[in-house]
Amino acid sequence: MFMKNKKILVTGADGFIGSHLTEELVRRGFTVKAFVMYNSFNSWGWLDRSEPEILKSIEVFAGDIRDPHGVRNAMKGCDVVMHLAALIAIPYSYHSPDTYVDTNVKGTLNVVQAARELGTSRVVHTSTSEVYGTARFVPITEEHPLQGQSPYSASKIGADHIAMSFHSSFETPVVVLRPFNTYGPRQSARAVIPAIITQIASGARSLKLGAIHPTRDFNYISDIVRGFIAAAESDGAVGEVINCGSGFEISIGDTVRMIADIMGAECEIQTDNERLRPAGSEVERLLADNSKAKRIMGWTPAYAGMEGLRRGLGETIEWFRNPENLKSYKAGLYNI
Repeated sequence: MFMKNKKILVTGADGFIGSHLTEELVRRGFTVKAFVMYNSFNSWGWLDRSEPEILKSIEVFAGDIRDPHGVRNAMKGCDVVMHLAALIAIPYSYHSPDTYVDTNVKGTLNVVQAARELGTSRVVHTSTSEVYGTARFVPITEEHPLQGQSPYSASKIGADHIAMSFHSSFETPVVVLRPFNTYGPRQSARAVIPAIITQIASGARSLKLGAIHPTRDFNYISDIVRGFIAAAESDGAVGEVINCGSGFEISIGDTVRMIADIMGAECEIQTDNERLRPAGSEVERLLADNSKAKRIMGWTPAYAGMEGLRRGLGETIEWFRNPENLKSYKAGLYNI
């Protein structure tokens, strides 16, 4: 699909991935509407840190993805919707699972229902590698069984099925993009890479972490942003679920050691029981098969393998080391 003259709505534009995606769309010359979570502080989340020239080019809509009327209103006049608005923290899903169903499942229903009614040209729905649970085989293809090992992952499985059901039932032009573990500047410290970096940058040398034996397929933010744009532009992606992952696997423990080496710090790891998932909920292994993304969308990771991860971590660390950025984080507190 040729998108140059299309208007694009990004839900969750105030978040980690959403803010980067919004900025890149503006840089590429697209007309962008940013859906941010309404709050009484008039905060636009990470978009408040965007360059003034970018902010001047964005139309901002403050609302709540759980409200179908607001969602439909936001989507009016938009050709493409990139739906990223979601609750994503796994530990908080143990605490408040109802909110995950309301936000992730019902929010997605609101988007695809409005897309059906308005005749939206393309909806890119954001999934997550967490829907696979612990890998039964690797690399993980899109045909891997879905396993809801946390309330979060269960809510995303439900959201994915809602999105795809509208394609099957009503031919709503939906693409389900399934990013594996994304990292980079602005990511919440509830994720492991920022948790490591912020502790070291704040002077800690005994790092409080959860399990370090699981493996992950880490992806630098700019690669994932390119994946979203490729999914929106590719006609062959409609009606498909597509992994967006590097195809490289590393343990969390080895990731800690790589970050410490880049930052020039000698650290020990202290297991913090509060950060451990319940035994049956921990995802032990993730490794993406990204061949479908390459075949259908022409997407391949620029930050691939050990070298790519080290390069991406270096750029992430540089951002977090800026005192203006680091002060936004409470490195000494565990954020669920």
